[in-house]
Amino acid sequence: MSMTENSGTTEVQMVAFKLENEEFAVDIHQVREVLKMTQVTPLPQSAHYIEGVINLRGEVIPVVDLRKRFELSEEKCNDQTRIIIVEIMDNDVGLIVDSVTEVLRFPSSAIQPPPTRIAGTRTDLIRGVGKLENRLLIVLDIEKILSTEEIIALDEITLGDKVEQ
Repeated sequence: MSMTENSGTTEVQMVAFKLENEEFAVDIHQVREVLKMTQVTPLPQSAHYIEGVINLRGEVIPVVDLRKRFELSEEKCNDQTRIIIVEIMDNDVGLIVDSVTEVLRFPSSAIQPPPTRIAGTRTDLIRGVGKLENRLLIVLDIEKILSTEEIIALDEITLGDKVEQ
């Protein structure tokens, strides 16, 4: 997704969230809603970072544990844990994060390309680094969180599959 490059004053709105001690951000246009942690039904034979599925108003939504996706240490869920529902290639996917901090607005010029290597981080999942006063936010490339094959596989699992409560 490209941002319009006119006078370089294009503003982007991001939802900021935390994983371990890092602050991340995703484009607000890709965020559907933010939920408190809920019961996740495990999915057998799925990638290790796919936590399972949740039932959101009758819709089955796959949930990815972003800590596992970034190969960070596992944390127990607490009352700050959130599931951010994002849209990836026309599919709703939940992302488990430690906490959602705020909605930010900053100039797109404040987003720099990602450094070649951030310790322990999968740089292929990063769109850039947002610099905001004394904060650095890692801007995620939502489309890359799941591979195309995984999305197709999840589609098959969730297609017409209404979770019985």
